[in-house]
Amino acid sequence: MPTIRYPPLIPGPPAAFYDRAMSTPEDGPAPAGPGPSAAGTDPVRRERLLLAAALAEAGPDAATKCAGWDARDLTAHLVVRERRPDAAPGIILPPLSGYTERVRRRTARAVPFDRLVERFREGPPKTSPYALPGVDKIANGVEFFVHHEDVLRARPDWEPRDIPTELEELLWRRIRIARLVLRKVHVEVTLVQPDGRSLRVSGRGRSARGAPPGGVRVHGPVGELVLWALGRRDVARVRVTGDTEAVKALTETGWSL
Repeated sequence: MPTIRYPPLIPGPPAAFYDRAMSTPEDGPAPAGPGPSAAGTDPVRRERLLLAAALAEAGPDAATKCAGWDARDLTAHLVVRERRPDAAPGIILPPLSGYTERVRRRTARAVPFDRLVERFREGPPKTSPYALPGVDKIANGVEFFVHHEDVLRARPDWEPRDIPTELEELLWRRIRIARLVLRKVHVEVTLVQPDGRSLRVSGRGRSARGAPPGGVRVHGPVGELVLWALGRRDVARVRVTGDTEAVKALTETGWSL
């Protein structure tokens, strides 16, 4: 299928304008940021700092589990998402994705990697929608966790890390995003935690046209369930049970965020 390239739908100033506004090579090396302990009990702030540290340690050319992106690409995405409100909508709106991708690539080329990491570590500027009260927990908890794991699990010797209880609870509250990601999956899927808590996130059971009659249950810790639901099935440590036909249909279905 040919790739569809959308024309820029949001006009804007030349590339140099935006690149200067975010950072310039003349700024010099980025100063070391605070460690994860500086985040206190805020699980999202802590995850931001841990992700920034993982990116800095990995280096710009390191592979990630975010398909097609290295660490430089991923960091540019995180910076553009919070600092370029004109480009951020294209992350979730396909007609705007071409413009968003051009801004991300331009940022990745123009801004030194250590400066990108520092910009992300600092957080959004006051003028960003992400700086509004409450937005951090709503919009960033899952985002930072998944991309942190994208960096860690691309390493050949990775092992699951211990997830703080506060972050686990936040992820479980936000896991309903899986309903958006799996909206075209017609198999009935229920996510199940080790403590028995469960949530149905896709499918309409027997009423779905062409859907297998049974359902599927995906078992695992909440972090693994989030990764599985958001398309990292090759590294998510989960157990899938259910009707054989439904499991087969789900296995053959592709999705990602």
